[in-house]
Amino acid sequence: MPTKIMRTTTFAALILVAIPVAFGQAPPPAPVVVVPVVDRQLRTGQTFVGTIQPEQRATIGSAVDGRVVKFPVNEGDRVEAGQALAELLTETIKLELEGAEGELQFREQELAELENGTRQEDIDQAKAQTLAARTAVTLAEKRLVRIDQLIKTNTASRDQLDEAQAAVDNAKAVLAEREAAEALAIAGPRKERIAQSKARVAIQKAMVNKLSDQIKKHTMIARFAGYVVAEHTEIGQWVNRGDAVAEIVGIDRVDVTASVLEAHVPYIEVGMEARVEVPALPDRVFIGKVAIVVPQGDARSRTFPVKVRLDNEFKGDKPLLNAGMLARVTLPTGPEKMARMVPKDALVLGGATPIVFVVDTGEKGVQTVRPMPVTLGAPSGALIEVRGDLQPKELVVVQGNERLRPGQTVKIIREAAVEKFAAKDLDAIKPGAAE
Repeated sequence: MPTKIMRTTTFAALILVAIPVAFGQAPPPAPVVVVPVVDRQLRTGQTFVGTIQPEQRATIGSAVDGRVVKFPVNEGDRVEAGQALAELLTETIKLELEGAEGELQFREQELAELENGTRQEDIDQAKAQTLAARTAVTLAEKRLVRIDQLIKTNTASRDQLDEAQAAVDNAKAVLAEREAAEALAIAGPRKERIAQSKARVAIQKAMVNKLSDQIKKHTMIARFAGYVVAEHTEIGQWVNRGDAVAEIVGIDRVDVTASVLEAHVPYIEVGMEARVEVPALPDRVFIGKVAIVVPQGDARSRTFPVKVRLDNEFKGDKPLLNAGMLARVTLPTGPEKMARMVPKDALVLGGATPIVFVVDTGEKGVQTVRPMPVTLGAPSGALIEVRGDLQPKELVVVQGNERLRPGQTVKIIREAAVEKFAAKDLDAIKPGAAE
């Protein structure tokens, strides 16, 4: 059946090419970038069956007792880090927090008043009162002297002298009081009073923080970006401390977990590249890296879990790789061997098997392409092992191959060296140039 499909595709392609030629409008050669096929030393690979698992998984629970008043998420929803998953009733605590914040503001203003010290207007007033008291003392002393002189001439009584003396003493006492008040105004509040006020502010801040923390605990949030995979509560339900409300999985990156036989484990190292194929996505090949080699194996099967981590891809909010998918992982698990390799960009996927386009040079230097089915092996950097009828130094198309047809004429605009191969260097063809 595949042969028949290939012949049909080739025949249709020849018709498409022949129609413009019949009308004298032969399409121009498609510009392409090529790289030669190479043989390189590579460790032998082994394919293992694995399962796609989320990099992160968490069951979000309640830190307090309460009744659920908001539950804005559903299974399958994407949530971001910090997004609310559920909220409990908090009206009473909010009222307590409002009162505590008002008390804190009052305490802070008290402290600010003490730290700012006495206003200049208050100091000026104290000085004026001291001056008035000093003037009163002078006046009382002068009156006492006059009465004392009158006593000698029997013009004033002894009672008048006593009253004058009392007035002097009283004026001096008032002066002392005014001078002390002036000194206090100039010196400002005592350091001890400021320290006491700071302590009251700190105590009130702790109360506000405590109530704020209680309100935060009444709102359950996602700690990382991911998807809701299970709901454990509903609006109106009472939850106790520790009860689960939702389960979140983070699949922006995923782990492919495979069980590897103990004989192969010594060859596997963290950081090694591994090829991942997902049967549900036959037109895609993923390249990941070994993230974890679990040192605890299964005593019955003598296998050890190996996790290969790779970045997920998204179409809108929908992930391409989902937790639980079947996957096949090819790991380098043996001694080195000579392997035939091409750049990963040379692969054209989506058919029954991966293919590469090989450039052939015919008569008069006309260059055409032919599809070559290949079987994939282990990756190595920007290259990947291929098995098939490819020969060393044959040229394969690495850019411009998405729209090529069997037998189509091409024009090589660059032959890149394998040693310097990198996708960012193969930018000669703009989108649509190969059409």
